[in-house]
Amino acid sequence: MNKRITIKQIAKALGVSISTVSKALNDSYEISDETKGKIQEYAKLHKYKPNTLALSLQNKKTKTIGILIPNILNYYFARALRGIEKVATEKGYSIITCITNESYEKEVETMEMLSNGTIDGFIACVSVETLKLKKFDHFHDILEEETPIVLYDRVHKDINCDKVVTDNIKSAYKATRFLMKSGCKDIALISTSEGLNINEFRIKGYLKALTKYGVTPNENLIIKQDDENNLIERINHMLDNNKVDGIFSVDEVSGAIATQVLNKRNVKIPEEVSIIGFTNGILSRYGSPPLTSVNRFAHTTGEVAATRLIDKLEGRIKFDDIKTEIIKTKLVERESTKKLFIKF
Repeated sequence: MNKRITIKQIAKALGVSISTVSKALNDSYEISDETKGKIQEYAKLHKYKPNTLALSLQNKKTKTIGILIPNILNYYFARALRGIEKVATEKGYSIITCITNESYEKEVETMEMLSNGTIDGFIACVSVETLKLKKFDHFHDILEEETPIVLYDRVHKDINCDKVVTDNIKSAYKATRFLMKSGCKDIALISTSEGLNINEFRIKGYLKALTKYGVTPNENLIIKQDDENNLIERINHMLDNNKVDGIFSVDEVSGAIATQVLNKRNVKIPEEVSIIGFTNGILSRYGSPPLTSVNRFAHTTGEVAATRLIDKLEGRIKFDDIKTEIIKTKLVERESTKKLFIKF
């Protein structure tokens, strides 16, 4: 097996300094495009690979990012991870992905384990249990050590770090308004993530749309619970005792279950009841019928979060420069809603 080529050997072969080679391989603006191209082409030709251990000892950097995901089976989080991984790879970073399974203790243990020098920064989505307990000391401790954190999707105002979030209120408002524009008057809301602030924001958007256009919210048409347990029974009870011609589900699971209930009751979708879901995932695309959904652009969220963190790690943004990035959404129309015919 041939010995791996070094930066020193590249410099000697091309007649440039070791510093020039190092900067060119790191795509530094200090090196001309012509010189960078020549060095990078030579390095690629001779299969140069950086010695990550030596670099981390020299720079006190690991070039590794810790990623916290609360639920890997969730389509949104899987797509966000792909966006993070894409940017990290392009920028020369590795990632360590950890699943918290919505557990506060697992979240604390994971962050303590990784913050011992294993990683340079975190990209994290806060677990359900942590948000309900409102215990954020583990985040505060890491930020006090000036290890940067970027939170995505689920965030909290008491954690003073960069955040990348969906415009939940406006998105829910537009989804509810869409149902009203298509002729729906008795619009139900279903949520299986009670207690999460993102869902509270979506409920706020739903209520805002109703009151904006003169519809008094009906508490009998609002179902809020922690998970999907007994949701089928609650939806059936609501339909048995109330007139419903539209359903806005603030999460994808609720939309899929509501569709299943309506199909079993032989209710025509969307002729009798229209449905809009939140998060444009597999359940929405391949349901019967496919659901009109709010596309949250999870992949973009991951890319923005990774870019922000790496910019901080590389000194382009100061540690105490805190920013919240808002990702706009788009309503994807499918067969679960009628065509618009009313203008507001």
